[in-house]
Amino acid sequence: MKIKELYKKAEQLKKTIVFPEAGFSDRTIEAVKYIQKKKIARPILIGDESALVLRDKSLIEFQIINPKTFQNKDDLAKRLYEKRKDKGMTFEEAKKLAEDPYYFSTLLVDAGMADGMVAGAEASTANTVRPALQVIKAKKKGGIVSSCFLMYGKNKFLKDKPLIIADCGVIMHPTADELYQIACQSVETYKNLGFKDPKVAFLSFSSKGSAKDESVEIVRQAYEKFRKTGVPCDGELQFDAAMVQSVAAHKAPESAIKGDANILIFPDLNSGNICYKTMQYIGGLNAIGPILQGLNKPVNDLSRGCSPEDIVTVTAVTVLQTIKEEK
Repeated sequence: MKIKELYKKAEQLKKTIVFPEAGFSDRTIEAVKYIQKKKIARPILIGDESALVLRDKSLIEFQIINPKTFQNKDDLAKRLYEKRKDKGMTFEEAKKLAEDPYYFSTLLVDAGMADGMVAGAEASTANTVRPALQVIKAKKKGGIVSSCFLMYGKNKFLKDKPLIIADCGVIMHPTADELYQIACQSVETYKNLGFKDPKVAFLSFSSKGSAKDESVEIVRQAYEKFRKTGVPCDGELQFDAAMVQSVAAHKAPESAIKGDANILIFPDLNSGNICYKTMQYIGGLNAIGPILQGLNKPVNDLSRGCSPEDIVTVTAVTVLQTIKEEK
């Protein structure tokens, strides 16, 4: 997979992405310079304009917004108040919170002043996810917000095949219905990124009834519900039965995906998180994410260990996630 193909697709959409950490993240500044130069997105930088331009004169060419002096800040505070007053938030609390760069940026996206948001290089996932859940909220009533990682890179095993793996960052112990929703959302992400022929594997320590456990039954139920979508899939499968054709021939000879899965659904956050980090640090793959799924508008988190290149790629992914709003 050539990552620059994602950049070219994002460039065609001409979307605006807000960066709440621009005022205190050198990596973000390095990334947004490339993003603007290559026209991957139109960046909005959040911070004090004077301080940013003093630090780097080239930033005078960027749109910079200071939450404390923004002319429509009271409108954003009212928006936040209306969304959270039933939870006990006062207007004064909303006004104060609306000046927080993460909440402010999320409110810009919710109000349509930006198409998406990228953050998390300098703070925990909660700083990005909490405002998104409270302001933008899930796309479907009663629906979930999950996450996935895009894994890519050349090695002898994958041979440059991209993978989507989920959930690795949000839902700790998904139910069967939540696993089903995670799979549906992951297929949507896979297609939005321009990839074709999704093949979904619901992973477990068991393959097609080789073991019995409550956790295995949850995976089986999720698979049974998902297979009605018509997307090629199988479950429950061990990792090798999902990814290695010779193993699949023995463990799951009737499998619809025949050891060629490109979307892996993990039974819980433990297994998903451990696997993506193993793929990244021992397998040598690139890990992009966590990519949030199921929100009304795209907001994405970054690993605190991310590079400027990672920020650029997550920005391109965020732009491509807007496609679902235009269908």
